[in-house]
Amino acid sequence: MQKSSNVVWQEQKVNRQDREHLNGHGSVVLWFTGLSGSGKSTVAHAVEERLHGYRCRTIVLDGDNVRHGLCGDLGFSIDDRHENIRRIGEMAKLFLDAGVISLTAFISPMCSDRDRVRELIPEGEFLEIYCKCPIEVCEERDVKGLYRRARAGDIKEFTGISSPYEEPEKPELTIDTHELSLEESVEQVINLLRDRGVLREERVATAAGS
Repeated sequence: MQKSSNVVWQEQKVNRQDREHLNGHGSVVLWFTGLSGSGKSTVAHAVEERLHGYRCRTIVLDGDNVRHGLCGDLGFSIDDRHENIRRIGEMAKLFLDAGVISLTAFISPMCSDRDRVRELIPEGEFLEIYCKCPIEVCEERDVKGLYRRARAGDIKEFTGISSPYEEPEKPELTIDTHELSLEESVEQVINLLRDRGVLREERVATAAGS
C-alpha cells in the first residue's frame, strides 16, 4: 500500500487512558466473523444495546452499512475484500484510541485479513468472536435470498458457496449461534468483556440499580 508523503504524526494532548477514565470503562475491538446468516450483526447489535444500558460508549460497524459510505467504491473481488477489511481495521483502531468499544460485524472470510487487523491493535485488545453456524442453517435464515441467488449463479464470489470462508483458528470466543438463544449469545460476550477487565462490575451494578 502506498503511503502519503510529507505527513507527520500529530501527538495528542488527550490520550486513550484519559478518555477511558472519563468513560468509566475500557475500550476494545470486538470482531464478529462468520458466514452470512450466522448472526454476526444480530448479536453485535444486541451486545451494543446491553452495553448502552450499562452507559458504555459503543459503535457497531456493520458490513452492509459501511459499504454504503466508507467502502462504497469497493466490490467483492478478493482484492476489494482485502481493502474493505483493511479500512475497517484502521477505523476500529481509531475508535479504540477514542476509548470506544467497537463491535464489527463482517464476514471477513480470510484468516490473513483478520490477522492483519489483529496486528494493528495492541495485544489482547482485538477479540475475535466466531459466530459459528452450519451453512445449512444460514441458508434457512436467508431472508434476502442471497444463498439461493448464489447457488443459481446470479451472485459471483459469494462466501460459503463460490468463495471460501476460513474459520478462525484461535478465536477469543466461539458462539454456536444455531444452538444458543440471542440472550445466551449476548451473555457470552458480556462475560468475555468482564473477564478481560473492559467492563467493570461497579458500572454494571450501578446501571442495574438505576
